[in-house]
Amino acid sequence: MEKAYRIKRNSDFQAIYKNGKSVANRQFVVYTYKNRDLKHFRLGISVSKKLGNAVTRNRMIRENFKVHKQNIIAKDIIVIARQPAKDMNTLEIQSSLEHVLKIAKVFNKKIK
Repeated sequence: MEKAYRIKRNSDFQAIYKNGKSVANRQFVVYTYKNRDLKHFRLGISVSKKLGNAVTRNRMIRENFKVHKQNIIAKDIIVIARQPAKDMNTLEIQSSLEHVLKIAKVFNKKIK
């Protein structure tokens, strides 16, 4: 994913945690914050070392956002993976992540 779509600075993460809204399911927590300066969404991913290979898990989460890139509203989004996500395969992660993103209302049109 291009640099413009990433949240990297700790100050940005802290501002979103403090001012944003959160929704969750068993596998993921999603924080969203409406940033008026953006023309597209930005994504931050947080995966604990306790969950194992974070590189692989981050890649699966990022891939799901690439698939839905044109359907996501311009917001700052942080995805936090919880312990149950550790034992999931790619399709299960995609389904669970789509579920929590629908609850967070980040899609600009219906996703099947």
